[in-house]
Amino acid sequence: MSKVVCVTGASGAIGSWLVRLLLDRGYIVHATVQNLKDENETKHLEAMEGAKSRLRLFKMDLLDEDSIKATVKGCAGVFHLACPNVIGQVQDPEKEIVEPAVKGTVNVLKAAREAGVERVVATSSISAIIPSPNWPSDRIKNEDCWCDLDYCKRKGLWYPIAKTLAEKAGWEYAKETGYDVVMINPGTALGPLIPPRLNSSMAVLLGVLKGDTETYEDFFMGMAHFKDVAMAHILAFEKKEASGRNLCVEAIRHYGDFVEKVAELYPQYNVAKVPKDTQPGLLRATDASKKLINLGMKFTPIEQIITDAVESLKSMGFLYISVHIPS
Repeated sequence: MSKVVCVTGASGAIGSWLVRLLLDRGYIVHATVQNLKDENETKHLEAMEGAKSRLRLFKMDLLDEDSIKATVKGCAGVFHLACPNVIGQVQDPEKEIVEPAVKGTVNVLKAAREAGVERVVATSSISAIIPSPNWPSDRIKNEDCWCDLDYCKRKGLWYPIAKTLAEKAGWEYAKETGYDVVMINPGTALGPLIPPRLNSSMAVLLGVLKGDTETYEDFFMGMAHFKDVAMAHILAFEKKEASGRNLCVEAIRHYGDFVEKVAELYPQYNVAKVPKDTQPGLLRATDASKKLINLGMKFTPIEQIITDAVESLKSMGFLYISVHIPS
């Protein structure tokens, strides 16, 4: 009999890839969305191969414990991806970002444990690792590195604060209860979009192609293909030896490296020139995600990540080249 698993935040860019790969592997999937009547959340999931017989959609609210219990009931595993993702200014960051991220993580872990779920694989972020300006400049950043909350509070960086506090709350719950939890810390995720909406990481790439000079100093550490991030979650569930935090990037790079590669691959676009070293104190590394590599992970190279992402933006109508035709 196929295993039943739950994916929270299933309609997002990574969540959609995770649902697809799980269905491909024969799992029965409980997928959570915010609004069952919104086709932008549901239609692309229902269209996946295997969805008719092995996909069930649930409406879930991270702050509603009953809605969480309903989704995880009967599941062998839970993949917790749902989290507010807001990088810009918000009116009430504590209420809009931090509270649902932190309380939501604990609520999901609690419901999963009470339901007898074997293991929860939760999506954290490199934003729980950076910014970390006090990390030794001669050491490559790894899973031992944590985001500097004081620095983030001074600069009003609420997304890293939320992801850091949510992950720490998850580890505290796991420590107190002995529950089996594994965390994935992805970098900037890019690739072919399955949902019909543009997400924040693909919007960053779109900005690069249109000449944006922002360097995302406090948010960038490298990238990973959507499919790879999804596969990292599956490996973390299926491989019993998986544990702790797991950095998920094809390499540790500076944002300047990323922009330079986009310009090289797509010279026809108005890609702005930015400094090569955009992340002071960040040492580059080609094998930074050793824990996942040891689990069998094979990362998509940067050239393929960018190409897949740009071609997706083009095919979905988010990107085009203005051509001047002489009269």
